[in-house]
Amino acid sequence: MLKKILIANRGEIAVRIIRACAEMGVRSVAIYTEPDRHALHVKRADEAYSLGEDPLAGYLDPHKIVSLAKQVGCDAIHPGYGFLSENAEFARLCEEQGLVFIGPKSDVIHKMGDKTQARDSMRAAGVPVTPGSEGNLADLDEALKLAEEIGYPVMLKATSGGGGRGIRRCDSAEELTVQYPRVISEATKAFGSAEVFLEKCIVNPKHIEVQVLADSQGNVIHLYERDCSIQRRNQKLIEIAPSPQLTPEQRNYIGELAVKAAQAVGYQNAGTVEFLLTGNQVYFMEMNTRVQVEHTITEQITGVDIVREQIQIASGLPLSYRQEDIQYRGYALQFRVNAEDPKNDFLPSFGRVSHYYAPGGPGVRVDTAIYTGYEIPPYFDSMCLKLVVWALRWDEVIARGQRALDDMRLHGIKTTANYYKEILAHEDFKRAEFNTSFVPDHPELLKYSEKTHPSEIALAIATAVAAHAGW
Repeated sequence: MLKKILIANRGEIAVRIIRACAEMGVRSVAIYTEPDRHALHVKRADEAYSLGEDPLAGYLDPHKIVSLAKQVGCDAIHPGYGFLSENAEFARLCEEQGLVFIGPKSDVIHKMGDKTQARDSMRAAGVPVTPGSEGNLADLDEALKLAEEIGYPVMLKATSGGGGRGIRRCDSAEELTVQYPRVISEATKAFGSAEVFLEKCIVNPKHIEVQVLADSQGNVIHLYERDCSIQRRNQKLIEIAPSPQLTPEQRNYIGELAVKAAQAVGYQNAGTVEFLLTGNQVYFMEMNTRVQVEHTITEQITGVDIVREQIQIASGLPLSYRQEDIQYRGYALQFRVNAEDPKNDFLPSFGRVSHYYAPGGPGVRVDTAIYTGYEIPPYFDSMCLKLVVWALRWDEVIARGQRALDDMRLHGIKTTANYYKEILAHEDFKRAEFNTSFVPDHPELLKYSEKTHPSEIALAIATAVAAHAGW
């Protein structure tokens, strides 16, 4: 079993991994840059070390992180998600320096991170992929010719892309001509690669992803699916497990496809296989070679601690479960409560959290790294917390989500919480009839009224009194 793990991340996912380490008797090491000096993951870890003044450079420096891990006696690094989590060179450096990278092997990260290689691997394994280019596009002329063959609309995507970046929908040859250089420019700046590919745009699909676990003994299982169709500009907002829109036959079929996909590339550790579903047709989209932001809801419906399994797998141990052991119960929702103003085109709303009260009660979980007085820095992702609710029935989990969002008090910044309450109240959502077009098709949901809660008034009075009294 691993003894000491450096967590190459920050925020709530770092806190999540620290908690798993504590339960397993594994020593945790946090890293931070100057804006994170007082962050929760720094306070909670067994040890914490600075990576310097620059907000981002340290988190993105694989050599500095690996050197520090060796210097302080770690035997493994957990990358979390984001930052270097899907960086094949980082994983390779860990392997070369005798550190365990808690994730798949570097060659698998490289293969699945290259979207065209991933599509080729899936074709060879018999996993259906969307019609499109069989490699990277040579130039605009090739893109235009292929788009004409498969029919518009098409999606132009960065080969090394992720996180919703480097993607453009093109509905005509004119749009493709305009977007082609833009995607190449964005891909080069964001991912260091100018390679792009093209695929048929599946209009208004359901976005379904499957959590898989695989050990070094060749055992691969799935933990059922998550529905991520509630998204804005390819960024997920609300995630659901299991999908209330699948039939049992579809659920079994997609789960089996995900296992086949993982087996095809010799996958190890936790990963997610993402699909697009339209009618009864399923298409492979991509594989995320890391723990997902939304792993929480899979844990809620299955009882499997995914981060614990990651550490055990990385320790060389077999999976704790067989496929027949995995059952799901009820429904879970995850709300990404972001420091954004939905009424102002979702602009970031960084600043000081003047008051924070976490929701609680039956079936409520909060993963966060914020606290009252915490200053949300402007250098990182805008997510403040992940609010997760669970209940046995679909109508019950919606009601619990409304109640938990109402319970939460987060003052000092704008957040997306009130917007999510509008989504939950929509009849289509309550009937579990939605796809990836739900958010853009319902701009009226942004017209909610901002109500001042009595707690905000009380807080303002208390602050004014304290200031007047010179406290």
